[in-house]
Amino acid sequence: MKFVTNALNWINRMNLSLFVVVFLTGIVLVTAALAIAWLISPRSYNSQKGEAYECGIPTHGTSWMQFKAGYYLFAILFLMFDVETVLLFPWAVIVRDLGVAGLGEILFFLVILVLGLAYAWKKGALEWK
Repeated sequence: MKFVTNALNWINRMNLSLFVVVFLTGIVLVTAALAIAWLISPRSYNSQKGEAYECGIPTHGTSWMQFKAGYYLFAILFLMFDVETVLLFPWAVIVRDLGVAGLGEILFFLVILVLGLAYAWKKGALEWK
């Protein structure tokens, strides 16, 4: 909780006009990039562009095939645990400033992480069948 309080204090001390200028500049730059890309992009419409394309080889049969959802589930689980692991790095940098409360919060976070992993393991999401 102290981390959130420190972040809010930093935002309060920060010059609000600088924040607004940076935010608006970001919006303008993104909008300009999208507009320029739309204006200079080539436009040609033909029936071949709507066909499925796989490595230059024409497709045989329908391009809509079923695939094993386990691959998708495994990828989502990897991303979820990967992102949660990345969230541990900022905590590790300020662990001494947080004290016992910070330790309790990260332990709670890790317990939820381990429970999610145990649930996925129990459901068989980590097995290749």
